[in-house]
Amino acid sequence: MLKREIKRWDLVLLMINTVIGAGIFGLPSVIFNHAGVYSILAIMVCGVLVTVITLNFSEVASQFNKTGGPYLYTLEAFGKFPGYIIGWLALVSRIAAYAALVNLLVDYLSYLNEAFNNQLIRNATIVLFTAFIFFVNYKGVRSSSRLNNFLGVAKLVPLLIFIVAGLFMLDSTLLDFDRTSPDITGFSSAILVFVFAFTGFEAAVINTGEMSDPQKDIPFALLVTTLFVGVFYSLIQIVCIGTFPQLADSTKPIADAAHNFLGPAGGLLITVGAVICIGGTLNANMLAGSRLPFAFGEAGQFPAIFAKTHDKTAVPYISLVLYAVVTILVSVTGTFIYALTISVISKVFIFATISAALIKFRRVNKPSKATFVLRYGHFSAILGIIICIWMLFASRMSDFLDVLITVSVGIGVFFIQKANR
Repeated sequence: MLKREIKRWDLVLLMINTVIGAGIFGLPSVIFNHAGVYSILAIMVCGVLVTVITLNFSEVASQFNKTGGPYLYTLEAFGKFPGYIIGWLALVSRIAAYAALVNLLVDYLSYLNEAFNNQLIRNATIVLFTAFIFFVNYKGVRSSSRLNNFLGVAKLVPLLIFIVAGLFMLDSTLLDFDRTSPDITGFSSAILVFVFAFTGFEAAVINTGEMSDPQKDIPFALLVTTLFVGVFYSLIQIVCIGTFPQLADSTKPIADAAHNFLGPAGGLLITVGAVICIGGTLNANMLAGSRLPFAFGEAGQFPAIFAKTHDKTAVPYISLVLYAVVTILVSVTGTFIYALTISVISKVFIFATISAALIKFRRVNKPSKATFVLRYGHFSAILGIIICIWMLFASRMSDFLDVLITVSVGIGVFFIQKANR
């Protein structure tokens, strides 16, 4: 039996930690190249589109109090096989994201000390950092939440300093919308690129079984997080554009912009902030990702041993050990580079499935079990599916092939487990 020790504001910080990752440190220049100063509007439009998805998630999630997130929702709405596929894609995506981020963490550390470029030191750092995150999570969900809360606040401080200081240094001529006209293709590309900087919330809801009041807290946390992140990202983009004329050519735009108006100390501040930011996201990843094998085990789609919890801490320790070992192996071997290509498509499929689940639950559950009910739920669900179809059409064919291969492997595991059971 899991302990319900994740409170409302713990959940908000958990979602912020999963959403605000390393991507924001590189994306301002990418979307500026697509849409120029109109990239600020692109972020706002992007926030509106993601809000549709989070509203759909809110109604669906408010009907559950068990661990599993999108896997559990799909399992209940459409049956065992579709549920398994969505859960499998979510699990592989979590592992790939962890491996990519922990390698990026070492990359940032190498800016501070070149010794981290040595492969042996690099691998040792990955193992030691993952062991530390594992130990914190093994002690219990409260221990993980405390670390998550600390890193969630700590990661925002450098970026808030960047925003507040930068707003006093703005050059209004760089923010003049009249200088250029918007390019519809570039504007659409900027929206698509930035959509995924808003995602990650779908992983935070996996830990439902450890939340004190998930049916009320999840909708609250989803909406607060989306609003906060939308405003936060918009302000970062405004400061980058308004203080750094060379933004289009930068590969590390926030650090370069900070260096431009705060000097070398500003660049160092953002580099340290990036390390903290990635560390917070990795802890949130471990907390959520390690519960997926547990949820599979509870549903009988993984061996039952993965649903076993520790007698004292109530942590699903077998699931946690498996997740930590696999992430280390994927991280040090570099196989995450392949796995990462499926993450974008996987998220789109998850979003579309949950939007469809909203319609299914409304038709089946009368009266509704939802504690959060959208006034125009069917319209929101259909709009969410349309948004996902648009994102799928804008994706690369190679990504679809990678997802097909990953799903094929998952189907093999599904039937092996079914035969063993």
